[in-house]
Amino acid sequence: MAMKIRLARGGSKKRPFYRIVATDSRMPRDGRFIEKLGTYNPLLPKDSEERVKMDVERIQYWISQGAQPTDRVSRFLEAAGVVDKKERNNPKKAKPGKAAQDRADARAEKAKAAAEASAAGEEAAAE
Repeated sequence: MAMKIRLARGGSKKRPFYRIVATDSRMPRDGRFIEKLGTYNPLLPKDSEERVKMDVERIQYWISQGAQPTDRVSRFLEAAGVVDKKERNNPKKAKPGKAAQDRADARAEKAKAAAEASAAGEEAAAE
């Protein structure tokens, strides 16, 4: 059985509240779970201790049994110092999209043409 430690969403519309749960990976996100391991309330300020609550001992137990934490849960565990920080690399994230690159290229061409035109105008005025 492939185990996951992941978030299960609760709360009302536009008021999210998550449970950190150990579950079979084939179950739906908000469906059946084996054990509740903590909570996460994204509406609280980031420095609040109530924002993320975890039962670290049970999480370590489930990890030792082969459960894989999801990316968001592993970030919580890294912040708590339970697991080592993973190296993440997404070099494409900072790059603008194709349309933005095209606009930037067009702006650069226009600026270059304007600079050449003003330089040619200055040479003609100097003569």
